Amino acid sequence: MSTTATTHRVLVLAAPGERHDEILTPEALEFIGRLDAVFEPRRLEILKERRRRRDRLVSGTPLDFSITTSAVRADPGWRVAPPAPGLTDRRVEITGPPDRRMTVNALNSGARVWMADFEDATAPTWDNLVGGQLNLLDAIERRIDFTTGDGKAYRLGTDLATIMVRPRGWHLLEEHLRAGDRPVSASLVDFGLYFFHCAQRQIDAGHGPYFYLPKLENALEARLWNDVFVLAQELLGIARGTVRATVLIETITAAFEMEEILHALREHSAGLNAGRWDYLFSLIKTFGHRTDFQLPDRAKVTMTAPFMRAYTELLVRTCHKRGAHAIGGMAAHVPSKDPEANEAALAKVRLDKEREAEDGFDGSWVAHPGLVPVCREVFDLVLEGRPHQLDRTRDDVDVAAADLLAVRRIGGPPTPEGVRANVTVALRYFEAWLRGHGAVALNGLMEDAATAEIARVQLWQWLRHRTVAREDLLAVLDQECAAFAAEQPGALVPQARAVLERTALERDLPAFFTPDAYSRHLVRPAGAAS
Repeated sequence: MSTTATTHRVLVLAAPGERHDEILTPEALEFIGRLDAVFEPRRLEILKERRRRRDRLVSGTPLDFSITTSAVRADPGWRVAPPAPGLTDRRVEITGPPDRRMTVNALNSGARVWMADFEDATAPTWDNLVGGQLNLLDAIERRIDFTTGDGKAYRLGTDLATIMVRPRGWHLLEEHLRAGDRPVSASLVDFGLYFFHCAQRQIDAGHGPYFYLPKLENALEARLWNDVFVLAQELLGIARGTVRATVLIETITAAFEMEEILHALREHSAGLNAGRWDYLFSLIKTFGHRTDFQLPDRAKVTMTAPFMRAYTELLVRTCHKRGAHAIGGMAAHVPSKDPEANEAALAKVRLDKEREAEDGFDGSWVAHPGLVPVCREVFDLVLEGRPHQLDRTRDDVDVAAADLLAVRRIGGPPTPEGVRANVTVALRYFEAWLRGHGAVALNGLMEDAATAEIARVQLWQWLRHRTVAREDLLAVLDQECAAFAAEQPGALVPQARAVLERTALERDLPAFFTPDAYSRHLVRPAGAAS
């Protein structure tokens, strides 16, 4: 492993890559080092608090709205910052990894916003991460294009989506950047590199540095991000409040602190998003020890389930009460070449988006450019020329803690088909992730880390409560591994199986699969050839 850049704060431990020096400048590394020096102790403390809270919930402490922050919820006098340039109308947002092809296609897709995802849709290889930063820089400078293998060229058009960047979560590290003898927070790396190189460029272009914040579990974590924004703006001479950030409500504990999260970020807030796949993952992970929190097959847990309706309606009411955008969940269907299958898939997407628009959401997510027209048409009909529906305050919504936790109302045993589907998704996604692909089309759906997480924690929960026999699950795993290996000779099937076994079949459930897989497979050991 070679050293490619160094400052008195941050050391880069990675082999040189093409144009990496444009991103990993001494000044950019110094900027990350300054953020790291200030915020690393607080990051470690919030991770400790996550563990302490998890232990309390396992021991039987009930999850409820906090009494200590009731004054924030009761105070009618505060609102978040007004929408920033390029974020007033968010009726369609597209998400995907910042690889070159996705960057061009997403910006040209007709969506109002593109979330460049360094988290769930990106396998964090060093080339993917630095390459993604280069692609964003090139896109802002309008010097990016893409040509397919058959010679079809893609270039940026004139009506481009607004860029929002999702950095990795607070729990993740970037092992290729070291501050002294320890790795740097992956959150600060992804945020810091983009902010340093692109914040002023985005302001000059009429927008600004905008972000999506993943995996937050409480308002203290949102406050940490707010303080990062304040310092970053100060260091680069950017006006305080220029940053905007949308928080994904994708953990069950964050659902109980939506107003507090908006309050913590209010000068930088761009609203909340219903990150429904990670939300289900969090619910299972948090209460997996309880028999009354067993969910049936993933395909049977729809957004019409009572506890999911409570979650989304509370999100809309909370956002609009405080003048914030409410953004709906992901449509993960991938358009098919089969007309009949495609029509059926688009009909499901339309129904999902109609429900969101009628509930008061201001926009929603899609994973593929082919879904943009459907989502846009649905929201066009409801918005009727308006950029959003913040005026729909949803005062009719009254959600109690019991409503958010009413999982037993849709409980049921897993089916053999559901068990096999989870094994297949987890196994094939892990294999693709190990090869450097974070967004993978499987069986007509765009799978990312969030959906793979649901698959593995459901398997763990079913084994724990013996609703699935271990020998039966292992038999399915053997069959799927054999089929995968026969279908794709050379695939990393043994390695993917090892990740699945370590993160789903052991007694103790790891909080995430990514730290284990990252440290074992995506970080090149010292001295290895580049």
